[in-house]
Amino acid sequence: QVRLVESGGGSVQAGRSLRLSCVVSGVTTSGDCMAWFRQTPGNEREGVAYAAFDSSTRVSDSVKGRFAIARDDAKKTLYLQMNSLKPEDSGMYYCAATWGRGPECLGRRSEGFGYWGQGTQVTVAS
Repeated sequence: QVRLVESGGGSVQAGRSLRLSCVVSGVTTSGDCMAWFRQTPGNEREGVAYAAFDSSTRVSDSVKGRFAIARDDAKKTLYLQMNSLKPEDSGMYYCAATWGRGPECLGRRSEGFGYWGQGTQVTVAS
């Protein structure tokens, strides 16, 4: 049974940093396509950062230069380093993964992911 478990969220002041982690269990390998999504009340989940099996990555324009995604396949762990946090970065952050090559990974919509974590809350105060 595949499980994704996020950690590392919290409440911080603007300008500070957080690092989110997502540990994958129940499978022998990390997902071919993994990502972090953010959701705020009343809104759909939006992709924040993506990491493919070939180590290619992409972050959304809204966090470019501040956030970085990384994957450690030996540990089956996905990370999201978030620096210079802004209040608009607040939300529930979800880890997503899928196995199999399917459509282009980087920028894939939420419907393209088969497995999700329970989410970790990030709150940034001004």
